[in-house]
Amino acid sequence: MKIHYDLHIHSALSPCGDNDMTPNNIVNMAKLCGLTMIAVTDHNSCLNCPAAVEVGRQIGVTVVPGMELCTAEDIHVVCLLPDLDASAAFSDYVHQKIPPLSADDDIFGRQLIMDEEDNIIGTEPLLLVTAADIGVDQVHDLVASFGGACFPAHIDKSAYSILASLGAIPPEAGFTAAEISSKGDVETLKKEHPILQSMPLLLNSDAHMLDQLRDAGPWLDLPDCSIKSLIDGINNRFPMKWER
Repeated sequence: MKIHYDLHIHSALSPCGDNDMTPNNIVNMAKLCGLTMIAVTDHNSCLNCPAAVEVGRQIGVTVVPGMELCTAEDIHVVCLLPDLDASAAFSDYVHQKIPPLSADDDIFGRQLIMDEEDNIIGTEPLLLVTAADIGVDQVHDLVASFGGACFPAHIDKSAYSILASLGAIPPEAGFTAAEISSKGDVETLKKEHPILQSMPLLLNSDAHMLDQLRDAGPWLDLPDCSIKSLIDGINNRFPMKWER
């Protein structure tokens, strides 16, 4: 079953996310774009996942609860969780690992927590765009302990990527998939980093504004449009076909 996906989307909870990135706007725009599965992945938090998951349930889009974790090395890793309970527990864990720095709304923007009707029900007082005290070599096993899957984000970019920080993807990190931006040269990256030849290379929007969501294109071949199938596929529990 071909699943058109976007597994890296920010809501208004991310300080760099536009205030129009509400749960309803994100999920409905994804449906208009022809996507059948998306993930809401705010910086170091999953607090807007419950609302987005509920909107997805109502309109028929599978919404994966997730997070874009910033590791101790300033490497961004997309983490996908199996359900809301796991995402809440993972979010609480990461919350304890980020520095106790207060968010300045005037500098970074408001970090908005919303319900399924896009009502603002709170704000996150801690600054979310900081590095957590979690090493990149810990992330795979940590996320797996919550029943999830993960992959390094936008590996071809010059900042906040595993290649920019380390120059390579260490095998001991345990990653079985990676994200490459739309401008990434896949063949060159595969040649320079042979570890990528055996990995699904995901193309996500990393959208911070609604107009950054793209029409359906990339797909994954999964048994069904479920979070479990996605996590099993990324974790290499079956040979998952894919196309960017």
